[in-house]
Amino acid sequence: MKRSILFLFLLLAGYLHSQTTSLNGFVRNYTGILLKTGEYAIIQNTLDLKFEHGRDNVAFKANPYMYHFSDNKLEIDLREIFMDIYFETMDVRIGKQQIIWGKADGVFITDIVSPKDLREFLLPDFNEIRIGVTAVKFDYYMGDNTFELVWIPVFTPTRMPAEGSIWFPKLDFPMEPQIDDSKQDVKGSVENSDLFAKYSVMTSLIDFEIMAGYALDDDPTLHTTKTIDSVSHQLTGITVIPQHHRLGIGGGSFGTTLSGWVFRGEGAYYNGKYFNSVDPTLVDGVVQKDYLYYLLGLDYTLGGIYLSGQFIQQFILNYNEDIIQDEFENTMTLLARGDFLRETLTLELFSYIGLNNKDALIRPRIYYDLSDGFEILFGANIFTGDTGRFGQYNENDMVYAKIKYSF
Repeated sequence: MKRSILFLFLLLAGYLHSQTTSLNGFVRNYTGILLKTGEYAIIQNTLDLKFEHGRDNVAFKANPYMYHFSDNKLEIDLREIFMDIYFETMDVRIGKQQIIWGKADGVFITDIVSPKDLREFLLPDFNEIRIGVTAVKFDYYMGDNTFELVWIPVFTPTRMPAEGSIWFPKLDFPMEPQIDDSKQDVKGSVENSDLFAKYSVMTSLIDFEIMAGYALDDDPTLHTTKTIDSVSHQLTGITVIPQHHRLGIGGGSFGTTLSGWVFRGEGAYYNGKYFNSVDPTLVDGVVQKDYLYYLLGLDYTLGGIYLSGQFIQQFILNYNEDIIQDEFENTMTLLARGDFLRETLTLELFSYIGLNNKDALIRPRIYYDLSDGFEILFGANIFTGDTGRFGQYNENDMVYAKIKYSF
């Protein structure tokens, strides 16, 4: 199968080259080392290609990629492959595509049309974290206003780390659970399709978006069943049953500039989300609640250094104390980035800070352009804390290097 896909890539490249079509991409080596053990966290070689071809009112784009890992595992896929059809006031895009919404950096609030690849947590570049979805997207233009409608006929879930991976999330259960995947698959049908809509306007004073969606949750709910011994009444087993449920989402985002300061905001109301609970009266250990998810951000450039901060909060409505997740989950992000040596050297520091559990992910990075299209990156991923979204990975501190040639 992999050979067939690779052959199709080469055949496509040859055809498009013969049509003098745009071809660009990059090759990259990515090597990461765990600080605690000195073991390799990852050794990955990447080939990423972008083909574009168009004429008259039709265009085509394909983005095949290949990951080769040190254990000779080979992953070949298409991140995007779609065609665009252009009309006077409307565009239609049909095929596998990444769809990016919202104003947030590093978090997904209204940016939920494309699901996420979390097999390496939040460490890859975000264009690689977003998974392309097969969709039909309509964009209608009216002056500064854009109306967007997206229909996704086939459900695509979040890609989670495999059991045994250093990025497999810790499950907070009193004993090792059994995983039952019998309800996790979603059959392809009109009933299981997703629908999103967005209105956006961009002016000299402000740009904002209003969105709505009716879609299956990309992240599965972990339903749990407990086995109790009838004589001793002791817990003898736990079974976890992942299942995707439908959500109603409404929200929006805005961005505006005042005296050099950029103010950003984004928020969404989620209807029908399931949360895990320790309430003993619940049959499967989950309870349905609505919740708010919002962000406020501020950006400024000072002395050539770009500074950005965000405050993010998730707020469960009609909360009760049996829910495992906190009623308010508060996070901050901080970013500082500057270019030096005629913009050949970039220094960057980005951090996620979990305020509830006092945990963090700190990501210093150094980029250096050795020559045109040839870049080397040195970085580190430092996890602090003992619990929480970031603290659970406090054994996974790592340093890494990426050597990348773009063409």
